[in-house]
Parts: sequence; structure tokens; C-alpha cells
Amino acid sequence: MATRQHPDEQSGHVVTPRAVRAIRRDEGLLFPLTSLETEELVRAALDEDGAFDDVTTIATVRSDRRARATLVTRGAGVIAGIPLAIEAFRLLDDSVTVRIDVEDGTSVLERSPVLFLTGKARALLSAERVALNFMQHLSGVATLTRQYVDAIAGTRAKILDTRKTLPGWRRLEKYAVRAGGGTNHRMNLASSVLIKDNHLAAVDGDVAIAIQRARELAPPGTKVEVECDRPEQVQRALEAGADIVMLDNMTLDEMRQCVTLVGGRAVVEASGGVTRDRVRAIAETGVDWISVGALTHSAPALDLALDFEGT
Repeated sequence: MATRQHPDEQSGHVVTPRAVRAIRRDEGLLFPLTSLETEELVRAALDEDGAFDDVTTIATVRSDRRARATLVTRGAGVIAGIPLAIEAFRLLDDSVTVRIDVEDGTSVLERSPVLFLTGKARALLSAERVALNFMQHLSGVATLTRQYVDAIAGTRAKILDTRKTLPGWRRLEKYAVRAGGGTNHRMNLASSVLIKDNHLAAVDGDVAIAIQRARELAPPGTKVEVECDRPEQVQRALEAGADIVMLDNMTLDEMRQCVTLVGGRAVVEASGGVTRDRVRAIAETGVDWISVGALTHSAPALDLALDFEGT
């Protein structure tokens, strides 16, 4: 996606607090939580932070004081999590007005405005940290994903996430991966079959038996993937009818050998030892997918801030 800044002639679009839902529907980037789920998650975060009993703000700011503030970036990156931030402000001030200047999935430069808010000063102050916490983490995931996606531009490969997510945050983190231009791998253990080394150990290493049993149990049409750590396993997985073969921690030479061996008969996924420095070389071996656990378990937060007018 093209980098978008906040030109003077673009005023963004104003929403009432309950009006914002899925962002960028035209691109399939659907926010994964319902309105009720969003409210419950954000309310729990506000409760955890004591936002409804913010003694500092209550003591120093008059209840009728109104304020205007802009949520801005302190570094370049990709934005994700706007619906959660808006919900944080809404729960403390149901009359807050929000102007969205940058939508989820958009690349931004340092000092880019994202949201402009007008509402009760107490609410803006008390919701600030929770709103930023949600957006900084999810924008960090989206930003790191975009870096990996950009690194392999022009190759056939896609960048995929994994199940290495914060408990309870999987749908949100996978949403942030999509915001960064990545592709979601399986959502959970029930959504597809991935036969790994420990599964094979339970059937004495017999890939054919493992695949047969998986096809007997899984719903029709379910893709079956097999993790392989050497070319010989890839050959056995192909002979047993695997739809996807995962090349686990293989060298670049081994990956190229396996891509040739597969010859388009299955999807080839590379996994393990994937870094930004190495990902381009992995993509150039001809694999179809590259799964990166770091997208969700090691993404640094994107630096964001809420600047109040007059401060």
C-alpha cells in the first residue's frame, strides 16, 4: 500500500463513537471483534487501569472542561487498532467526536496525525493510556509485518503469521498482520491439519498413516500439511498426498532442492530461522509461503502519543 500522510486538503472523516466498525472493507481487512466483544475487551482494560476512578484527573480537571487532542505517530510505521482506541474514549465519554485521519492498514511517516478528538477533558486524559496501549502493540505487529512483506517484494512468496500470539489476542494480532500486508496461517488447532514431528513420533514416523487418519477425521476439503526437516521426508509426504509441506529449519540449498522436488504438486512453506536479513534469500528459493513467528511474539511497539491542544 502507498504511504499516506495527512495533507492539509484532506480533512479525514468524522465519526460518532458507535459508527466506526470494520475498516477498509473493500480490501478485506475486517476488524475481527463484534461491537459487544470490543466493548467488553476495552472496558476490562479501562477497569484494569482504574480509568473510571482516575484520582489525578478527577482532582485536577473540572468535570465540565472540554479539550481537543490529536493522536500522532512518533515514528514511521503501519497503523492498526483504531476501533479499540475509539472505544476507549467512547466508554468514558459517549459524546466524544472523533475524526479519523488515517485508517488501519495505512503506512504513515513520523509525526502523522491519526485521530483528532474533541470531548470531555477528563475522558480524554483517563482513556489515553489504554487507547495507546492497544494501538501501539497492534501497529507494531502491522509495521513489522510490512517490513517483511516489503523485503520479499517481487517474489512469489507470501508472509504468514503463526499461532505464537498473546493468549486472548489471536484474532486481533492476526488482524494486525493483515493490516501490514501479511497473510494469516491457520487460526487455531481446529481449523486445519498440521502434522508435526511429535505427531509423527506417535505413529512411529509413518507419514502415510498420519495423513490417512487426518483425512478420515477432518471435514472434507481440509488441507493437510506436514512438517519436514529433510528432503526425504518431503518425498514421503508427497507420496502420501500432503497438500502442503513445511520445510522446517532447512538450509537455503535444501529449500531449493525441495522446491524442485515438489514441482508444484503441493504448497511449499518455509519455517524456522526466518529473519528480516534472511527472508529475501528464503523467498528466492521458490517457496510459496514463509511463516514468521516474530510478527506477533517479538514485534516492537510503534511509538504513538496523544497531544492535547495548548500543551
